[in-house]
Amino acid sequence: MQPAMMWHKVLFFVVICSHSALGQVSYSIPEEMAKGSMVGNIAQDLGLDLKRLKTGKALIFSGDSTEYIELNRERGMLLIKEKIDRESLCAKTTPCALHLQMILENPMEMYTITVEITDINDNAPIFQKGDISFEISESAIIGARFMLDGAVDADVGPNGLQSYSIQPTDHFVLEMQSHADGGKNVEMVLKRPLDRELNERFTLLLTAIDGGQPVLSGTVQIHVTVLDVNDNAPIFTQKVYKTSVIENSIKGTKLTTVSASDADEGSNGQVTYFISNLNEDGKEIFMINRESGEITLSGQIDYEKTTQYQLDIKAKDQGGLADSCKVNVEVIDINDNNPTITVMSISNSISEESPPSTVVAMMKVYDPDSSVNGQVHCSIAENIPFLIISTSNNFFSLRTDQELDRERNAEYNITVICSDEGVPSLSSIASLHLQIIDVNDNAPVFERRSYEAFVVENNTPGLSIFAVKARDADSNQNARVSYILEDSTVNGVPVSSYLSVRADSGLINSVRSFDYEQFKNFHFRIIAQDGGSPPLSSNVTVTIKIRDQNDNAPQVLYPVQTGGSMVAEIVPRSADVGYLVTKVVAVDVDSGQNAWLSYKLQKATDRALFEVGPQNGEIRTVRQVTDKDAVKQKLTVVVEDNGQPSRSAVVNINVAVADSFPEVLSELIDFSHGKEYNDNVTFYLVLALAAVSFLFITCVVVIISVKIYRWRQSRVFYQSNLPVIPYYPPGYTDTGVTGTLPHMFNYDVCMTTNSRKSDCKYSTLGGQSVLMVDPSFTETMQRAMVDNGLYEDPDSAQLVRAFIRSLSNNDAEPLLKHALDSPTHTTLNNQRKKSSPRVSVSPTSTLNILVSCPR
Repeated sequence: MQPAMMWHKVLFFVVICSHSALGQVSYSIPEEMAKGSMVGNIAQDLGLDLKRLKTGKALIFSGDSTEYIELNRERGMLLIKEKIDRESLCAKTTPCALHLQMILENPMEMYTITVEITDINDNAPIFQKGDISFEISESAIIGARFMLDGAVDADVGPNGLQSYSIQPTDHFVLEMQSHADGGKNVEMVLKRPLDRELNERFTLLLTAIDGGQPVLSGTVQIHVTVLDVNDNAPIFTQKVYKTSVIENSIKGTKLTTVSASDADEGSNGQVTYFISNLNEDGKEIFMINRESGEITLSGQIDYEKTTQYQLDIKAKDQGGLADSCKVNVEVIDINDNNPTITVMSISNSISEESPPSTVVAMMKVYDPDSSVNGQVHCSIAENIPFLIISTSNNFFSLRTDQELDRERNAEYNITVICSDEGVPSLSSIASLHLQIIDVNDNAPVFERRSYEAFVVENNTPGLSIFAVKARDADSNQNARVSYILEDSTVNGVPVSSYLSVRADSGLINSVRSFDYEQFKNFHFRIIAQDGGSPPLSSNVTVTIKIRDQNDNAPQVLYPVQTGGSMVAEIVPRSADVGYLVTKVVAVDVDSGQNAWLSYKLQKATDRALFEVGPQNGEIRTVRQVTDKDAVKQKLTVVVEDNGQPSRSAVVNINVAVADSFPEVLSELIDFSHGKEYNDNVTFYLVLALAAVSFLFITCVVVIISVKIYRWRQSRVFYQSNLPVIPYYPPGYTDTGVTGTLPHMFNYDVCMTTNSRKSDCKYSTLGGQSVLMVDPSFTETMQRAMVDNGLYEDPDSAQLVRAFIRSLSNNDAEPLLKHALDSPTHTTLNNQRKKSSPRVSVSPTSTLNILVSCPR
């Protein structure tokens, strides 16, 4: 029969939507639908968008290997992939249904689909035998029953076997007997006695009719042979026998024994047994002893194929009379099947920032055993941050149990063990491999908390100094570290002008040459930044310590070496042994042993008279000074450091051996100028004094003029009655920066108690003292020179004039500092007891001139 002819007469589908966590849809379709026919619009019935089916990579899973239904993602339709034969799929089982699962990814979802296969009348009733033979005694009484082998119709329900008919109906009629299990027996009942002499043999046509539209039928011929006198049929002791057998029992296992008795004697009372109405599979499993009625196993029995069997047993005597009974065989299940694990969907990788309970995989576990033998639970073998839970019957999902950390475990090999609850328990294993995708959650970490490097000063620019190293626990781009020099300053200069760092390796190179005397160490920060998005970073402090080189020669601070000034130390002739002549003071800006200084006397006019301390630089007399010693003594002292190689400096010291001041001045002039000193010096001194005097007188005249002008203005203002606004001219000072002395010198002048009558004037500007010289001061100096007899000595007179001239040329300090403030200033100090002017200069950078004028 063509299934398409009934298509318009059968309900196409019924949709039932469930509101549970897993969507459930049910359809009902007839069997034998053509390939490509539509089962239902799954997208519409589940309320899904077609785009969701595509992006979710929707897949259909079935319970067995045969795929009858396929999914069209483009249309959202379920289509027939293979023609479905309900009889081969479910046999007599009703209802007959396909249980499917549809899986969606991103996010992972599962929907259960039930497709019920309805029966169509595509199978006619079929008799197992081509014909049926009966031998009936002519003595059979009216109402005698003869069991017929019924027909088999693979269809179910209304399409199954419904009725029988027999032709002709002269001697027999048919009766149907229905059983509680739905089965039907047909019996042929004698309605009129047989007469062997009239009709020894005749043929009947038995027709089996189903209830489909159109009606289908099957026929079989019944050949009846009339026998003579056998009027007792066999009778079974029980109409129904029940027994049970354990699956996988061996061949020959006894099930039960049936028994029937016949009241006849002789051959008419001999009963034989046989199994009727048994399909081919049953014939290979069961066997009956024709003589004893013992039923045994002849093949392998499997609970997963059939849970129970019903056997029709016939007992027949030699006269053809028979009786029938049923044997119900129940198959007892044993735990002989391992659970079957089917991974329906799996994510091969997952981000480490995935939240807990993220679904990684979905599995279906099926155990065909029954009861506890088919109840399955799954677990994970390892102690890993995953768990497996049952979402519904036989469905399990693998999910994350806690936050993942790729730096701890970059991948997982997950072993899922599914076991049933049978005794002994059977189990199956599924192995899943999962990669953890890295996220940038780790900042670079330096190998040290701080770094310290050393570099020798005067290094070559571009020198590689040191390298820092940071590691990032992330992977790939997230672990690619770049090094950056943090902006900072060293002595007010950007650190980038001193150093550079390679971004890829962290190598620190010098940009310029370092000078230990400029700074001894400095520190800066280096930032390590990874390549993630957003990037993470950390920093570390690096200290660069500069090591000293002996690149500076010693510097002599005292005595000061000047080109044209007279510098001399005075040693009285009465000096004892060890008399301190002077002390050489030197420094070395280097450090360590490079700054350790030693002193030695290189040359001397009389090496037997002086010696220099090798450690302190003190120049002392070695012996008693005698009258034979020359007045002029010249010493050359070498100052040498302890570096490798060493550096040195040379200082020349003039020493005057004399007891009187004129003699000292004369020798000082000779030290300074030698034979080339002539009378031109006197001319220059007089010219300088005249210039200073002229400037002083000019300043006095200007000041007096300004005072008179202000006085007259004030008189006019007070005497006038007009509202005249007074004018105040800007205040001028007489001691501005236009003075004759530079700012770097500070002259402090001590005056008498009545300073207004003093011959000296004192002025202060901005913390600097300036000495103003007027003619009265010059006259005072001249009188002092006459009183002390300095004019009598031409050399002394020239020296004093040079001092006065130096007041305007800024040369007074070096001249008097070395001539008057020496270890031999005792001679001059003796002059302080007199009333003449006294001059004292300290050997410091600030010149202090003390002038005491007579009252």
